[in-house]
Amino acid sequence: MTTPFPHPPGADDGALPPPGCPAHATAGRGPGGLHRLYGPEHENDPMGLYEKLRAEHGPVAPVLLNDDVPAWLVLGHTENQHMTRTPSQFSRDSRHWRLTKDGTVPPDHPLAPVFTWQPICVFADGAEHERLRGAVTDSIGRIDHRGVRRHINRFSNRLVNEFCQDGRADLVSRFAEHLPMMVMCQILGMAEEYNERMVQCARDMIKGTATANASNAYVMDVLNKHVARRRLKSEEDFTTWLVEHPAGLTDDEVSQHLRLVLIAAYETTANLIANVLRMVLTDPRFRAQLSGGHMTLPEAVEQTLWDEPPFTTILGRWAVGDTEFGGQQIKKGDALIVGLAAANIDPVVRPDPHASMQGNRAHLAFSSGPHECPGQDIGRAIADTGIDALLMRLPDLQLAVEEHELRWRSSLMSRHLIALPAKFAARPPQDVASSPGAMTRATPLPDWQVESPPRASAPQPKPEPAREPAPVSPSVPMPAPAPASSSSAAQTRAVIPAQRRPAVPKRMWQSVTRWWRGY
Repeated sequence: MTTPFPHPPGADDGALPPPGCPAHATAGRGPGGLHRLYGPEHENDPMGLYEKLRAEHGPVAPVLLNDDVPAWLVLGHTENQHMTRTPSQFSRDSRHWRLTKDGTVPPDHPLAPVFTWQPICVFADGAEHERLRGAVTDSIGRIDHRGVRRHINRFSNRLVNEFCQDGRADLVSRFAEHLPMMVMCQILGMAEEYNERMVQCARDMIKGTATANASNAYVMDVLNKHVARRRLKSEEDFTTWLVEHPAGLTDDEVSQHLRLVLIAAYETTANLIANVLRMVLTDPRFRAQLSGGHMTLPEAVEQTLWDEPPFTTILGRWAVGDTEFGGQQIKKGDALIVGLAAANIDPVVRPDPHASMQGNRAHLAFSSGPHECPGQDIGRAIADTGIDALLMRLPDLQLAVEEHELRWRSSLMSRHLIALPAKFAARPPQDVASSPGAMTRATPLPDWQVESPPRASAPQPKPEPAREPAPVSPSVPMPAPAPASSSSAAQTRAVIPAQRRPAVPKRMWQSVTRWWRGY
């Protein structure tokens, strides 16, 4: 058993050193020699830190949060499942936290927007959780998924139009960070509130920064005004469904749940899109599987959820009583952190961290138990539909820098790619305002491909016999091709082989395409 301080976090006699005490710190660590879940070590390599903690302490490790607040990080896959599925032992109600009761963690702590108790389902257990969660899940169930995919396609093409003529773009700041917010504002019925400030505040408020509380205040002010409008005039949107739900949510409860849905969906999906695109552009095996038909884009999303979950941790759970857990003595009122990323690479369930997890959805990217993310399918839809639209428009995307130049920024809850510079052939913007049926093109739209360049010694494939052109996706028109020499045409045939066989009925593919894109 590990004892991180003279007494474990939550000890009753107050022998804990004060947060930030330099006398108890060692090089690269905090008081008691504990690793910090913030600062350079965590910022530069959180996954490496998780493995170091696992080797030192086992499946449950003592750590320090911002301002050197002690907590327990749960690293094991089995232990995380037990903790998230046993609310009678590990409550989601942050009012159990002894360090907020005794004033050690003040109300203006940088992580306050994450852990401060609010009248929402994620801070409730039992009957109250069922009442609030039921209102959220029922409202999510009313979302028209086909309609959402139409919005995703339209917004994706609108974003691509903003940079397609440049030949270069940062796919994080120009695409991944904006698409989820555009879609979620549409779902919540507040499309007019989408702007750059909302995007940046949504990302900032969960990072534990000095401005996190101000960002949270801005988001809540927008949502409170939106709920007040829906009380006066209902619309066919998620907010109205929450307002009018039989559970009888108060205005405050509606606003807080809107914030929960908006921020959780935004941060996870923005990270997921960036992570999938990075894998597509940097991993030859990943790209070959995807372009060769051995992996679909939704399967690529699932693989990324294993390797780079959009939330790395979740704060948290609070011990209802004293217990032994993962070889550690947990005290009543201690804070525990759900280690999503660490659980996904637990050697007990994944001996080879580089092995393909295709077809396996046992990852904890969306947590587990009664508080498992209820909107995860919306996040998946935004990611796979949005990436598909991007790659259809820009099939020649390439990384514009060396892979080792990519940088991440880590916070307690997430690790996001700062930038993903890409280059491509410049193209004119496309009309995304016209109705799908009104958009016609003189040239067919080829299937998007992302594939590793062929080896120089690889033989050139024989030209395929003439066949009918593939059905054109009405929402993603094809730019006019540039004239190409015979040598460049041969190279194109080598890099972009045909994926669809002529024997497949054309009408069936047209139907599938229309259904997938929501038309």
